[in-house]
Amino acid sequence: MTTSPVSTSNTTSTQFTPSEWVIDHNGKSGLSIRIQGECLFKEESPFQTVEVFDTYDRGKMLTIDRMVMCTESDEANYHEMIVHVPMFANSGIKDVLVIGAGDGGTIRELMRHPSIERVTMVEIDEVVVRASKQFLPTISSALEHPKLNLLIDDGIKFVKEAKDNSYDLVIIDSSDPVGPSEGLFSKSFYEDIFRCLRPGGAVTIQSESPLFHPDAFVDLNKCLKEVFGVSSVHPYLVFIPMYPTGMWSLTYCSKQGNHPVNNFDREKAAKFTQEHNLRYYNPDIHQAAFALPGYIQKMMQI
Repeated sequence: MTTSPVSTSNTTSTQFTPSEWVIDHNGKSGLSIRIQGECLFKEESPFQTVEVFDTYDRGKMLTIDRMVMCTESDEANYHEMIVHVPMFANSGIKDVLVIGAGDGGTIRELMRHPSIERVTMVEIDEVVVRASKQFLPTISSALEHPKLNLLIDDGIKFVKEAKDNSYDLVIIDSSDPVGPSEGLFSKSFYEDIFRCLRPGGAVTIQSESPLFHPDAFVDLNKCLKEVFGVSSVHPYLVFIPMYPTGMWSLTYCSKQGNHPVNNFDREKAAKFTQEHNLRYYNPDIHQAAFALPGYIQKMMQI
């Protein structure tokens, strides 16, 4: 007696080839994203390989050295959380320094806040900016904003030469700690960040995945506590489906300033969320993001 294969709604006869996939991995595990058509943009800069692809269900995707930087489908998760958390934990932010952020999403979110007077953005690779302007217009839409001073320069060098007490908020929107971003994970860099922050100022940092890059997450957490003090360092989580493991961390630090949960303006955040129709950030997410699983709390105690 023979039987026919059972058909289910999620089986498919489509055959895939490796060239149809971008795999973001750490040598042990990774995330595969299927792309369609030819690569839309590819250029090797002096620092890295920048590419833009069209995916089947996540919109266009920007990668650097085949590491996923953002996709149109879930970039708001990252950009809204790295910006609005510090903005609603602190009033009176006028001068902002952004390191990295070549895709423009962080700038777009900052420019939603009329209280901001000046944003200085320092991106080392003009190719990232150019690719984003051409292929990711909804993300890069504020890169021509009149309040923005966009500099193609080395962020580490820029911060080292910055004047003391210059900024109310610094945002470190970097890629993983390899290549040109490696120095953005050093103690000397964060000592310079601390110095150029005004008293009461804050910084938010892309601080890796506790699951995908656990060593980098732990080492950076330790470094930040040495610079800012244990009570002023607060990692928080954001869920980004197109990043390996889906769970990523950002970290909020203050220079003898506000606590990110105890001092945040819930009423103002709720009104802002509704007015701008934000996709991820809201007051409940702001508060919940700082509730860390037990194993991550233990990692931070190492």
